Amino acid sequence: MDFLKGKFSLAVAIGGIFGALTRFYVGEGVKVIFGKGFEFYGTFFVNVSGCVLIAYILTVAVENIRIISPEIRLMTTTGFCGAYTTFSTYSLESRDFLENGDIAALFFYLVGSAIAGMIGIQIGVILARASARKSES
Repeated sequence: MDFLKGKFSLAVAIGGIFGALTRFYVGEGVKVIFGKGFEFYGTFFVNVSGCVLIAYILTVAVENIRIISPEIRLMTTTGFCGAYTTFSTYSLESRDFLENGDIAALFFYLVGSAIAGMIGIQIGVILARASARKSES
């Protein structure tokens, strides 16, 4: 069971530290820029950019665009992206919209996040493949 080896656990832990801190700073930055009533913009940005990042990394790794060690892949995907993206916060904020009766915001947030997340995944794949073509030239 390779995943139980200390180096893999350490890689995930290190990535998680940086992902969680990045998530925290993005959220705080959004409060400064947009105000306290708009924290959900930070969650939205984090979820979409996390989709771009994880798709980019996995496309690069799976399609052998560049060799990425298992430790680095785990650090960046499971560790960083796992701690960086915030599905639980997204769900909590969605519940808040529902409890406040703001159905339009709830719908926009739920559907917009899902659609933008899928677009983010596709952008990550496109960027990874484009960088591979560029390095081949």
